[in-house]
Amino acid sequence: MPTAKPLDPSESLSALFGAKLRKLRTSAGLTQRQLGGMIPIAHSMIARFELGTETPTQQVAEALDRLLAADGDLVDLWLHVVRTPIPDWARKYMLLEKQAHKIQKYVALTVPGMLQTPGYARALLNDAVPSVGDRLERLLAARLARQEALRCQDPPVLWAIIDESVLRRPVGNVTVMRAQLGHLASVSSELANVRLQVLPLDRGAPAVMSGALTVLSFFDRQPVAYLENSQSGELVEHTGHVAEYALAFDHLLAQALSPEASIRLIRSAMEDHRDPRIPTQSRRRRLAQVQLQQRAGRGLRRGR
Repeated sequence: MPTAKPLDPSESLSALFGAKLRKLRTSAGLTQRQLGGMIPIAHSMIARFELGTETPTQQVAEALDRLLAADGDLVDLWLHVVRTPIPDWARKYMLLEKQAHKIQKYVALTVPGMLQTPGYARALLNDAVPSVGDRLERLLAARLARQEALRCQDPPVLWAIIDESVLRRPVGNVTVMRAQLGHLASVSSELANVRLQVLPLDRGAPAVMSGALTVLSFFDRQPVAYLENSQSGELVEHTGHVAEYALAFDHLLAQALSPEASIRLIRSAMEDHRDPRIPTQSRRRRLAQVQLQQRAGRGLRRGR
């Protein structure tokens, strides 16, 4: 049997929850697989809870508390974990992001947080984090506060590559999506430190097959990479591994449209996100052509 990875409860609230969970589980004589089967969830989830890399939902936290006879201690600790606006696995990345002079980011599923409108961010948090509850406003405020760095006196360079599917996937309603796409087009035009490119769907498989990749560069330390999905993230600091991710980002740059062509595609995608009762620009042009042809036909008939 492999040796359990040591835990440091002082590292974070999530680590403290994980250490408490492991202590209760081992005292109950249960393996991770056995405890997971009693809930039921995958035993790998129990492992991530114990390592502090993922936080259980309220329903799972209550089940763990009940099954391990924790008398409410696990639930109480869980409440402190989820009240933190920025999860522990993202906290170190946030600190490094503030120090970076260049942020290179590829996102395959959503608009980057630093470029989200409040309406888009609110709808996304509601959909992607079903258990968000009363944490929504704190999470929203924390996300929007990060955007202030782009307009400060000495802002970092943000070089973002967005998959075309992000432009097509509806988040919220048509008003939310049109406002978000309009914001992307305006920010990339107005801010010299923001460079935005779109990776078209017809360019094949991207060089990075994950939800999001970020490479942070600094003046006084080695760059780092960050891999993220909706539930967890991984900070990569090994020099060789970071270099591989930086190279992957270079390949994405070669696959993506130019900034100018990207803005044109973004504006085109806005036409797809509109009230279905309102015809698109191309539809209006076709209708106008039909009307001209009909009037011309009537004129010919009257001439006869």
